[in-house]
Amino acid sequence: MAGPTSAAIAAGHVTAAKELANGTGGNIAAKMEARMKRITVALVLASLVVVLLGCAPGVNELAGTAGGQGVVAGFWRGLWNGLIAPITLIISLFNRSVQMYEVHNNGGWYNFGFLLGLSIIFGGGGRGAARRRRQE
Repeated sequence: MAGPTSAAIAAGHVTAAKELANGTGGNIAAKMEARMKRITVALVLASLVVVLLGCAPGVNELAGTAGGQGVVAGFWRGLWNGLIAPITLIISLFNRSVQMYEVHNNGGWYNFGFLLGLSIIFGGGGRGAARRRRQE
């Protein structure tokens, strides 16, 4: 008679390993396989979260300080920069002095305006809701 499988012992399932060796634990193998799949999925998700968090930007050292024109960009400047961002992106590819994002900003309100401007330009999901209403 064969002894318990090493995978079952490594997982801490000595009783399950004995049942497998005796031939009485056919369902236990399926349960162990399902558990291994859950553990694998959890490890992949945890790794993905760590990788994505590693891509998060750092602190903007220039936030709250005035730029070359003596102005700290706020909500309205962020909104404007978000609205013109697609055009600014194209120009910035050919001209190094043009940037899409104003680093001399007041923080959260500038960021909110910038994202609002981008969402206005790219639809912001309103088209999908309108399409859904027309189909009903």
